[in-house]
Amino acid sequence: MISSSNTVAPRKALTDLQRRRKMVIACLAVLMVGALPLIQSYAVVGGTVHDAVEIGGLVLIAVAILGRAWCTLYIGGRKAQELTDAGPYSLSRNPLYVFSFLGAAGIGAQTGSLVIALVFVLAAMVVFLPVILREERALAEIFGREFVTYQARVPRFGPRFSAWKDVETLRIRPKLLWRTLCDGLVFLMVVPVFELIDWLQVSGAIHPIVHLP
Repeated sequence: MISSSNTVAPRKALTDLQRRRKMVIACLAVLMVGALPLIQSYAVVGGTVHDAVEIGGLVLIAVAILGRAWCTLYIGGRKAQELTDAGPYSLSRNPLYVFSFLGAAGIGAQTGSLVIALVFVLAAMVVFLPVILREERALAEIFGREFVTYQARVPRFGPRFSAWKDVETLRIRPKLLWRTLCDGLVFLMVVPVFELIDWLQVSGAIHPIVHLP
């Protein structure tokens, strides 16, 4: 654990980044709700292809929720206090983001369009990559050579299964785990919104102007 006063500023910067990350997610959600009614999949709503893409998206959302909870078991509340390099953090330096990217793909897939699912992933990566890079700079300032060694062993996204490492015991903070699960459920909350959009489009209440495969 690092306790030097020289790490106070990087720790604060890391905390501020995490707050801004949540604000960005909220803004993207608002934009998504406003734009998606104007976009429709080529696949017929209720058809085999449309339903298969939606179901695949639900699987990705479930993986994202469970994966984010798994990450919190290892890092919950300790990101700026100690370097976590076990469990999912031994496979990827940013597993929380990786699972969030899967969740973004799952949300996009609820439109029945694989293209939109891909667009959601790319948009999430464009938005969060600068945040990830700033977080890594802050962690490098806090942990120094220890983080440099970790960077050399574990890829930014991965996964590198050969780097797997685990610990015998975990210090779990139930409050943070519950919060992560609740945050993850936001992924599921969009499902009825997309179903409503589908219904409005099929009923003719909304006329899409863009059609994608």
